[in-house]
Amino acid sequence: MSVIAVEGLTKRFGTRTVVDNVSLSVEEGEIVGFLGPNGSGKTTTIRMLCGLLTPDAGTGTCLGHDVRSEAWKIKQAVGYMTQRFSFYEDLTIAENLDFVARLYALRPRQAHVARTLDALGLTHRRDQLAGALSGGWKQRLALAACVMHQPRLLLLDEPTAGVDPKARREFWDQIHTLAGDGVTVLVSTHYMDEAERCHRIVYISSGKVIARGTVEEVVANSGLVTYVARGGDLHALQTRLEGVDGIEQVAPFGATLHVVGSDLGRLEAAIAPYRTDPATAWSRGETSLEDVFIQLMAGKDRP
Repeated sequence: MSVIAVEGLTKRFGTRTVVDNVSLSVEEGEIVGFLGPNGSGKTTTIRMLCGLLTPDAGTGTCLGHDVRSEAWKIKQAVGYMTQRFSFYEDLTIAENLDFVARLYALRPRQAHVARTLDALGLTHRRDQLAGALSGGWKQRLALAACVMHQPRLLLLDEPTAGVDPKARREFWDQIHTLAGDGVTVLVSTHYMDEAERCHRIVYISSGKVIARGTVEEVVANSGLVTYVARGGDLHALQTRLEGVDGIEQVAPFGATLHVVGSDLGRLEAAIAPYRTDPATAWSRGETSLEDVFIQLMAGKDRP
């Protein structure tokens, strides 16, 4: 069952088209990663899906409600987590959740608050001021507010920006638990490790979807080939390789150098003169998701 099913979604601000003919389908219980550079249209798309913006063109449904004519019903039914912490910092965690329960007219309020505090591991911090929380605990409070009314769909806009790796891991464990219970999740992120935890990913650039599928499918469909160089003066090697015909990316990864191209023959010809150096070992490597996204962004910038 498609929880999100939209076609041709378009949004303009003045003469600028921010979202351009985006089609998207997300099934029940799926976690779909929504990726793309800053300004690519991710947030605008999410806001149209949750009923905060009306599309200028396109059709479809979110949770069975029409995205153009039933925005109010969608707002009541989804859980939306914004990029920035948007709760009252001079209220406690419990007071913030009580406020959210009032907004959704949940009854009995205190029972909903108590259940949510327990589910998100916030009970022992219930009386702590929101403004005194670390980034990870603020994130957990924001997620608690999103799920208090038990939505079937979560729309999360870069929810883990600025939090430490442990908090990000715990957040994603909670997301997978929710998905296991049938909750559908569309989440925008810049982190490659988070993208790899999604069931599918959708990559958007300049308002257009330019790649979609599982991580494995997106990497395979990129057509990229990667060689890895180890040992020797890799910084000097990187300088010599940049701009060589047949080489489209050169990037250090720890103690190695990734050299990437889309044509195997041209790539091998380009690196052949440098493979005679005994100080450097070359091997065929696996193309990473980051390699693919850098390539997609480079394609966007080409005239």
